[in-house]
Amino acid sequence: METIVKSKFDNFKNELSESKTALENYIAMLPNKSELREGLQHFIDKGITTKEIVRSYLEEKLVPGEIDVNIMTKVDKDNFIKNEQLPIEFNDAHASLRGFANSNLKSSVALSAGMNPRLYSYFENFKDFYPDKNAVLQKKIILKVSDFRSALIQGNFLAKKGLWVSEYRIESGLNCGGHAFATEGFLLGPILAEFKEKKEQLIKSAHELMAKALSQKEMPVPQKPLELKITAQGGVGTAEEHNFLLEEFELDSVGWGSPFLLVPEATSVDKHTRELMAKAKEDDFYLSNISPLGIPFNSVKGFTNEIWKQKRINENKAGSSCPKRLLALSKEYDVEGTCTASKKYQDIKLEELEKRKSELPEVQYDKIKSKITEKACLCVGLVNAAYLENNIEIKGQQ
Repeated sequence: METIVKSKFDNFKNELSESKTALENYIAMLPNKSELREGLQHFIDKGITTKEIVRSYLEEKLVPGEIDVNIMTKVDKDNFIKNEQLPIEFNDAHASLRGFANSNLKSSVALSAGMNPRLYSYFENFKDFYPDKNAVLQKKIILKVSDFRSALIQGNFLAKKGLWVSEYRIESGLNCGGHAFATEGFLLGPILAEFKEKKEQLIKSAHELMAKALSQKEMPVPQKPLELKITAQGGVGTAEEHNFLLEEFELDSVGWGSPFLLVPEATSVDKHTRELMAKAKEDDFYLSNISPLGIPFNSVKGFTNEIWKQKRINENKAGSSCPKRLLALSKEYDVEGTCTASKKYQDIKLEELEKRKSELPEVQYDKIKSKITEKACLCVGLVNAAYLENNIEIKGQQ
């Protein structure tokens, strides 16, 4: 990934230095208060479009962003070879972490979807997550959290192992597309206010614990706390909201989330889905139980995954063929795990339900049946939009 990004970034800088039109289009995309925008606009206004001068300025001011990765901590399926379970380090999330840790990237891993103590402990195996003698982290840890208490518990858990959390990313559980990690009655504002009020407590607690752990491990101990950012994401739809969050709660940055699904330059979404979301009204969005993870999922009526799922239900072929098995986490019927959205799992559940049909009222029977079949394959459903956008052939079940 780093090789690809470096190559594309060099090509991008070449294009900006060689084409005035490309340069003007890029300037138009930058924020009005951007220092980079002001500098490039100065060249345009003064008629200074010499390739060497523009290229030199870009080399000095324009740098690629970090290639961060995200691991859903609970998606840590056991893996097997010929019915023999492999060691924990070959679980999905563990293997993902190892791949990032052993890469030559200098960036961050964002951990989402809750705490996984076994995975958190696995970080101890990789030196890049510890500060070096200059108190520099080659690889950083980002935690997505729902409230201050969660941040304090998880941050201290890692600090006791000598690991520093460089960013706490507070996610709006009510407004994000995808899974809804809703807090019980607490809105984003009061949660952010608590982080603002208690940030120093978070830093002091983690630093003391980390320093003690590093000392015991005979590793370099930073004399002062490392940088810690507080950020927020989701539920933002206007520049005014964005600026309000930054200023009122003193956040380091704000991520918009779902609105960027409408921006072709920022995300890979097929034309049909993009138009569906753009035209959707408030009543078209609903909180569903389609996720095999058992967490409420924000959905929009009319998306193709739902259409294909309903078609299979109507043909008495409910469930996905489960080609990727990333969410095959239920051990109810198989020690190797099955996904609750899979045909294998739903066939068993529907067969059990059929045996009880005579003893159940029709309304209750239909309700239970619907609960079984409403689970949808997210592994395929969430990636197909990118395949369609880039004209990549979709193999297997859609």
